[in-house]
Amino acid sequence: MTVAAAGPGAQASGPGIVVACWKLVELRAGIDPFTGAVVPDPTSAGPSPADEAALEWALRLAEGTGARVVAISAGSPGCDAMLRKALAAGADGAMRVGVDPDARSSVIAGALARAIRKAAAHGGPGMGDAVVCCGDASVDRGSGSVPAFLAGELAASQALGLVGLDLVTWAEPADGGDRALVVERRLDRGRRERLRLVPPFVISVEAGTARLRRSSLAGALAAREAAVETVEATPPVGDTRVELVGEEPYRPRARVVPAPAARLGPRGRIAVLTGALHERPAARTLVLEPEAAADELLSTLAEWGELPDSLVTVLRQPCRAGAAEAADAAAGAAAESVATESVATESVTTESVTTDHGVAFHAADTIADTPEVP
Repeated sequence: MTVAAAGPGAQASGPGIVVACWKLVELRAGIDPFTGAVVPDPTSAGPSPADEAALEWALRLAEGTGARVVAISAGSPGCDAMLRKALAAGADGAMRVGVDPDARSSVIAGALARAIRKAAAHGGPGMGDAVVCCGDASVDRGSGSVPAFLAGELAASQALGLVGLDLVTWAEPADGGDRALVVERRLDRGRRERLRLVPPFVISVEAGTARLRRSSLAGALAAREAAVETVEATPPVGDTRVELVGEEPYRPRARVVPAPAARLGPRGRIAVLTGALHERPAARTLVLEPEAAADELLSTLAEWGELPDSLVTVLRQPCRAGAAEAADAAAGAAAESVATESVATESVTTESVTTDHGVAFHAADTIADTPEVP
């Protein structure tokens, strides 16, 4: 995971410090030709393509503010060679945080945040407005959660999954205005979202947004003898909310299908098993309260065979209890009423969501109750 943070230089008033953090990963997996087991391949170790793109954006942000660039990595001493590659590309300094790279994302983000604060203290008092630029995901785990945790540690805004950055307003801010960065984010269905970010903020970029510049000969020679500062990580404090008990690939649960009749031929059995002769359920439009909508969703998923029966039983217990209480209250109100009056229904604003199986659920903003005839 690559992280770049700009300190006081984020404002138009003066230069600051930009920090770029890299994560060491193996870009290619080695395979034992005799056993077929996956073996480490140190020769392919280096930063992820998204991390290199984030470092390039960090260097461009530093050029726009005249800031000093410092490269940081969280991991073992094997990261020093990778950090020297960042120095050759244009970084002014390098730091390594002694933390397990396989630790939780929250631990990694906490260690990076402490290193960023320490690097900022070398350039001036305090942190100032921090700008953090991250790769969207690394090639090993690819969770993409470190930028969000880092934004929480630095108390900054975040804009993740960016596909473009506009440095015009960043390099030339308006008279008397704050330095701002205009970015473009990818949305669903091919849509894009443009945001104007004012420091402090955290962004993550995709690998195709930029290519890391080629190192100069003078920079490569100077990086070979450059020193890498080591920072000891502080042990994490607090309990673990999520415990990883196992890792395995996702496999959809097999659906139980009744066996076709023995009197059918091969073609008839295939038709029965594939459901080619069955009609799809008709689309339904339901206007329900949140509790009733949740109960209906669980019932429909259980009917389609998408949920285990034991899980459906546990999840639906609160909904059933609430439905029973509501039914008792409605029966008592109906018994006390002598005549049924029509109640005008208020204007309803609904938002429809249609599932793949043809069932549409509407979430109503305001709906007036209409008593039923006993």
